[in-house]
Amino acid sequence: MNPIPVFMYHHVSPHKGDMVTVTPDVFEAQMRFLAEAGYKTLSADELVEFAGGDFVIKEKTVVITFDDGYLDNYIYAFPVLKKYNIKATIFLVTDWVERSSEFGVRSLELKTKKLPNHNECKRFINEGKISEVIMNWDMVKEMQESGFVDFYSHTMTHRKCAELSDAELMRELQDSRRIIEQRLNKPSPYLCWPKGSYNSGAIETAKGAGYKALFTTERGIVKKGSDAFSIKRIVVKDNISWFKSRVRIYTNPLFSRIYLTIRGRG
Repeated sequence: MNPIPVFMYHHVSPHKGDMVTVTPDVFEAQMRFLAEAGYKTLSADELVEFAGGDFVIKEKTVVITFDDGYLDNYIYAFPVLKKYNIKATIFLVTDWVERSSEFGVRSLELKTKKLPNHNECKRFINEGKISEVIMNWDMVKEMQESGFVDFYSHTMTHRKCAELSDAELMRELQDSRRIIEQRLNKPSPYLCWPKGSYNSGAIETAKGAGYKALFTTERGIVKKGSDAFSIKRIVVKDNISWFKSRVRIYTNPLFSRIYLTIRGRG
């Protein structure tokens, strides 16, 4: 059975060469390739069921994920996902979305909005200008209701989970999950570790908070029987040729095993 690569995005933004950013033209070309080449995209639910052996997949399949909930995901990525019938998962920092939702953003403003680069986004968040760079709940609900995008936890405040006390971590995990479930009226059993920071104690705390799967920043693929509490992902580059080659490699059982072994992730 074919393995499944879980691709990790952050920004889809015009800032070419910026950190953790794929430009809109390249992102659309990547999604168009998936659609035209016949790749199926899975939801997080389907991926977890596949890893647990409860979901049979015959097609070559990928998963698309985004971390943090940046506003550019709504402006640039969402229309492309709808255009090519691509499923995606976005992990939200719930405190950021809550604070962004305190300010209204008109559709006309979005059409003319000049988005900041990654470092400017971090500065805006630190300065409290959250609505300039992070989606609000109205946008999240619109994306959720489209049927193409699901939302899960990236903690409350995006702190490094391996550095928190047990009590602090439990609050980060429980409160973020509770808020998403209340806002979207659906279960939120999946978590993505901010900055890839976690340890064995954090995993046990997440299990105690009711999470059923945990997404990491470690390179790798998901196979039948993969540990749902250590889901590996592939960081996406702003390059269509790179993306095409990695999709083909990582969805092939032999090629993916050889490639990951060479890269030290066998």
